[in-house]
Amino acid sequence: MSEFVLPLSALKGRGAATRLAHRFASEAREAFDDGWSSLDEGVAQLAVSVPTQVVMEDVKSVINRNDSPDIAFDLSINPYRGCEHGCSYCYARPTHSYLNLSPGLDFETKIIAKRNIAEVLRREMGARRYVPSLLNIGSATDCYQPVERELRLTRAVIEVMQETRHPFSLITKGSGVERDLDLIAPMAAQRLSAVYVTITTLDAKLARLMEPRAAAPHRRLRTIAALAQAGVPVGVSVAPQIPFINTDMEQVLEAAWEAGARSAFYTVLRLPWELAPLFRQWLELHYPDRAERVLARVQDLRGGRDYDASFASRMKGSGVWAELIHQRFEKTCARLGYNRERVELDLGQFRPAAPAGQASLF
Repeated sequence: MSEFVLPLSALKGRGAATRLAHRFASEAREAFDDGWSSLDEGVAQLAVSVPTQVVMEDVKSVINRNDSPDIAFDLSINPYRGCEHGCSYCYARPTHSYLNLSPGLDFETKIIAKRNIAEVLRREMGARRYVPSLLNIGSATDCYQPVERELRLTRAVIEVMQETRHPFSLITKGSGVERDLDLIAPMAAQRLSAVYVTITTLDAKLARLMEPRAAAPHRRLRTIAALAQAGVPVGVSVAPQIPFINTDMEQVLEAAWEAGARSAFYTVLRLPWELAPLFRQWLELHYPDRAERVLARVQDLRGGRDYDASFASRMKGSGVWAELIHQRFEKTCARLGYNRERVELDLGQFRPAAPAGQASLF
């Protein structure tokens, strides 16, 4: 893996500052100071932005099966690979390595769109061997990232879900989910849909640094309110918790409750593979005064390492700091009333998809 030498410059509107070489790369390059100057708000930013490229892909399968005991769903669908939201902490960044692309800038600027996703999904759900199970949309990409406004692949997936009466949940930081309430709300009334909105912090400046192209925190609260008013079961994710960075968990939970969220969950920061050096770069660029302290606490959560893949501690960490975060979350949820009723989606209504172009007899 390549070694990058600071000083770096943050890229305007991007979470990563470099095209960090991935773990399968045969060549390594070093960054150099190209002389681009600092811009507004005291944050060093490149004068020239890095454009987003969308690559269309025809896929052979779309349903991913999960056997991890620390994840609440059995199946997942991701309409895109990569995510323009550019979250600095995203655990999915290393998946771009399998495409021979950088988990850094490439992850957020080179988006792979599965253009035939609805056709393939309909075929997979029409197979005799298919058995419906808990399914989540957007576990490794935000299904409502900016490109969805034009491509509408997520909407196409939900249309297949509606056609087959297949229950689903989705998780997003994008307000674009409101566009599809005409599909989601009627399904929610039949116990076939639920939505979770991630709000990492209420601090708009911090959110802009961590999640540069996601909806602003106040806009996500409006999305929660819109979903709740439409009768959709809506929860809030306050993930990931990053020591000494996003410290307003209680305030986020309170604001989300007032907006209409009735379930909540969290995870702590995890830094698998290339994400560890990428997040270090982000800290050095934006919080150099506390970078070492943050990393030390993250390692405290992981038994002294950047990452621990054990299912027992992968999501919540272990040790004293993990317990403190857990207590803060549980006490706040108990005080407000979160998670008192579990959202139960109905798998019994599923009917296999008909082949494309074939009308149903019922």
